[in-house]
Amino acid sequence: MADPRFFANAGPFTLGELALRSGAELARADHAGKRVTDVAPLDSAGPEHVSFLDNRKYVDAFAASRAGACVVHPAMAARAPAGMALLLAPDPYRAYAKVASTFYPSPPPEAWLSPRASIDETASLAEGCRVEAAAVIGAGAEIGRRCLIGANAVIGPGVVVGDDCVVGAGATVSHALIGDRVSIYPGVRIGQDGFGFAMGPDGHLKVPQLGRVVIGDDVEIGANSTIDRGAGPDTVIGSGSKIDNLVQIGHNVQVGRGCVIVAQAGISGSTRLDDFVALGGQAGLTGHLHIGAGARIAAQAGVMRDVAAGATVAGAPAVPSSEWWRQVAVLGRLARHKERG
Repeated sequence: MADPRFFANAGPFTLGELALRSGAELARADHAGKRVTDVAPLDSAGPEHVSFLDNRKYVDAFAASRAGACVVHPAMAARAPAGMALLLAPDPYRAYAKVASTFYPSPPPEAWLSPRASIDETASLAEGCRVEAAAVIGAGAEIGRRCLIGANAVIGPGVVVGDDCVVGAGATVSHALIGDRVSIYPGVRIGQDGFGFAMGPDGHLKVPQLGRVVIGDDVEIGANSTIDRGAGPDTVIGSGSKIDNLVQIGHNVQVGRGCVIVAQAGISGSTRLDDFVALGGQAGLTGHLHIGAGARIAAQAGVMRDVAAGATVAGAPAVPSSEWWRQVAVLGRLARHKERG
C-alpha cells in the first residue's frame, strides 16, 4: 500500500474496469462488479486489494494470500485460494503494471513558474509548464507543453524539450534535442563534452565535440546517468529506451529503439546498439562496436567484439553465454581437484 503523503490513489475501481484497462480477462464474469481500493503485495494484501503473481517462486505466497483479487497467468489459476477473484493474463506483470497505473496515474504538473527560477527572455515555454525554484532555462531554449523542470535543473541555450517531459532536480541538459514524454531523473548530465583527445608526448589535445544528443520519445534516463554529446555525429538514444541509474554513454553512441541499459553499465564512444538490446548491470562495452538487435549482454560482461543479433554473451572478455558457463564449470572442477590433491 502506497504512502498517501507521496502517492495519490485514484481508486476504488471495479474488477471489470481493471480488466478493461489492463487487457486481462476475468476468470468469473460475476466478479466484474467487485470493487477493490488499492494494489498490494501478496503477503500483505487484504480482501480490498488486488495483487499479482508473475514469478513461480511466490506460488506458496499466492496460495496463502488474502488478496481479494490477483493478476495471474491462466496456468496458475488452480493454485488460487478460495474466494479470490482472478484477472487472467498471459503476461501478468505487464497487466499488473496497467492496473497499478490505473490506481496511481502520473498527474500532469501544476502549472507554475517560480519567481526564483531564471528563464531567459528568449526562451519559449508552452502552456502548462512548471519551473521550480533555482531552475535555469537558457537563451533560445524551447520547452514543450506540460513539462516539469525541477529545482536547480539547468536547460542550456538552444535545447529543445518536447511535450510532457520531466527534467529532475539538479539535472543539466545542453546541446540536446529531446522528444515527447521523456523522463530525466535527478542529477542526470546530458550533452557535456565527449571524452575526445588527440594524445601525444607533448600533451593531450582536446578535440572539439561538435555534435548533439538526440533523444527519442518515451525514454527514461535514471538518476546520475551521463550522456556525452557527439564529436561530430550525434549521440542518439532511440524511442522507448530505458536507462537505469549511473549509466555512462560516450560520444557518438547510437542506441536503438526499446533498449534497456541497467545500472553502472558503460558504453564507449561510437558503439552502436540496434533495437531492443539489453545490457545487464556493470556491463562494459569498448568503442566502435556493433551490437545486433535483441542481443543480451550479461551483468559485468566486458564486451570487446561485435555481438550478433539475438546472441547472449557473458564474462570478461565476453563470449557466448553457453561457453562462459562451461568455462565456469571447468574452473570449478579444477579448483575442487586441486583441493583434493
